[in-house]
Amino acid sequence: MRKPRDIDSELKALEAKAKTLKERRVRQLGELVIATGADALDAEMLTGALLGAVTTKDGQTKEGWRKAGASFFLRTVRRSASGSACSAGDAPPHDGGAASA
Repeated sequence: MRKPRDIDSELKALEAKAKTLKERRVRQLGELVIATGADALDAEMLTGALLGAVTTKDGQTKEGWRKAGASFFLRTVRRSASGSACSAGDAPPHDGGAASA
């Protein structure tokens, strides 16, 4: 006969792992805000910009934002590899998608 599983301890381990992953995600989002220079914005403006990004339906605008984000990460990786840090001033200006509309 095999040993019964300890469901309670497995559940506690999964809850601890979920908490760790959530904390890591929050920390990474904070690092992203700082890396892009968005920490210079007040909370209301940053919240408004994020809400605008979430609610926008224009595919061209979203694709422009996605491309800008991808190029930001590529520049960051290249600079990290070359030994120089990426500063917030290196991020492209955010035009709210006006250029791609």
